Amino acid sequence: MNGQRLKHDPYPVYLAVTLDRTLSYREHLSRSAAKLKSRNNLIAKLAGTSWGASASTLRTSALALCYSVGEYCCSVWARSSHTNLIDTQLHSSMRQISGCLKPTQLLWLPVLSNVAPPSLRRTAATDKILRSIEDHPNWPVRALSIHLHSLHLDVQYGQI
Repeated sequence: MNGQRLKHDPYPVYLAVTLDRTLSYREHLSRSAAKLKSRNNLIAKLAGTSWGASASTLRTSALALCYSVGEYCCSVWARSSHTNLIDTQLHSSMRQISGCLKPTQLLWLPVLSNVAPPSLRRTAATDKILRSIEDHPNWPVRALSIHLHSLHLDVQYGQI
């Protein structure tokens, strides 16, 4: 570009999502998990041992601080094999909200914290985007999916 060599970046960031060569999103999820850990520390300070905020305040704070980071662009990376990095931190957020200790079974955390499990929230977010695409047939994304569908049929019948 203008006679200068472009520097190779193994982890480019596009719309705040860190990409990697294999699109496993491991680097993005690792960075997000680190960010979540520091935000969970803020929630822990808010929970406090001597005064502590109410469960509804902790829930609102966790949804705003932690879940907003933990679910950003989740429909892109939801099928990654590294989602457990995020889930671990979101479970920690649920523990802060409910006041449960680590030995508490994961089955009870969503019930006690009144927050749906991370995998269900990711699925719901993806479904919401898909419904929005279906409701707007004139969006360019819709035209792309029709083109890809016809390409799939051509490949299926051996025409390409």
